Amino acid sequence: MKTTETPVPAESGAPVAKIDTHDRPPRKEKRDGGVLNVFSHGMLILWAFMVVMPLLWAVMTSFKDDSSIFNSPWALPDKLHFDNWSRAWTDANMSDYFLNTILVVAGSLIGTLVLGSMAAYVLARFDFPGNRFIYFLFIGGMSFPIMLALVPLFYVVNNMGLLNTIHGLILVYIAYSLPFTVFFLTAFFRTLPTSVAEAAFVDGASHSRTFFQIMLPMAKPGLISVGIFNFLGQWNQYMLPTVLNTDPDKRVLTQGLVQLAASQGYKGDWSGLFAGLVMAMIPVLVAYIIFQRQVVAGLTAGALK
Repeated sequence: MKTTETPVPAESGAPVAKIDTHDRPPRKEKRDGGVLNVFSHGMLILWAFMVVMPLLWAVMTSFKDDSSIFNSPWALPDKLHFDNWSRAWTDANMSDYFLNTILVVAGSLIGTLVLGSMAAYVLARFDFPGNRFIYFLFIGGMSFPIMLALVPLFYVVNNMGLLNTIHGLILVYIAYSLPFTVFFLTAFFRTLPTSVAEAAFVDGASHSRTFFQIMLPMAKPGLISVGIFNFLGQWNQYMLPTVLNTDPDKRVLTQGLVQLAASQGYKGDWSGLFAGLVMAMIPVLVAYIIFQRQVVAGLTAGALK
C-alpha cells in the first residue's frame, strides 16, 4: 500500500510533495448506484412496453378488416381500411355520442374548476369557524363510494326533473369531482406566497379581483393538473350516465362503446368497434401529451417550496 507524504510549507523554498491519488479503490456507492439505476430503468422500460403495446395494437387493429383481426391479429394490416372509422362515426352513431360527451365534460370541467378553486382558496387563505369541518367534509366525500349513492341520486335527479338531460349529468359530474378538486387545490393554494395577495389588498383590490386576476393565474399549474385528472375521470365515466342517462339520443361515448360491443354478436363489426375505441382514446392522449409538463409542475409545486 502506497503512503502519501505530508505536504511541507513552501516558506523556505522547499518543493511541496504531491499527493498520489491513483491507488485509491473505487467507491462502492457508485457501483451500487449504477446497479440501482439499471434496475429502475429496466422496470420503467418494461412498464412502458406493457402500457404502449396494447394502445399500438388497438390502433393497428382499427385499420384491419374483420378477417385479418382473427386470422392474423399480430400482423400489420395489408392496407389501411379507413372505412372502419367512417362506419363507426356514422353507422354506429359515434359522432352523436362524441358530441354529447364533449358537451357534458366541457360543462362539468369548467364548473368543477371554477367552484373547486373558489372553495379551495377560501379554505386555504381564510380562518373562520367551521373551516376545518368543511375541509374534512370534502375529504369525506372522496371516501364515500359512489355505488351507495346511485339509488338515492337517481330519485333526487328524477324529482328535480333533470333525469335524461345533459345539464343534469353536468351537475352530477361537478358534485362527483368537487371533493378531490378542493382537496388538491387547497394544498396548492397554501404553497403560494401571501405577500402578493397582501400587496393587492393594500392597493385597494377586492377579494374577488385578487382571486381572479392574481391568485388564479398563479395557480395555473395546479389547475391544469387537477383539470387533467378530472378530464380523465369524467371522460371515462360509465356508471353515472348508465343510471342517470337512459335516453338513447343523449348517450355519452362510454355508453356508445358498450352498445357497439353488445351488437357484435349480431353484426360482427369488430373493426368498427376498434375504430370507435381509438376515437375515444385520442382526446385523452392528446390532452395529456399537451399538458404533461404542467401536470408534473403542479404535482411537484408543494414539494419544491
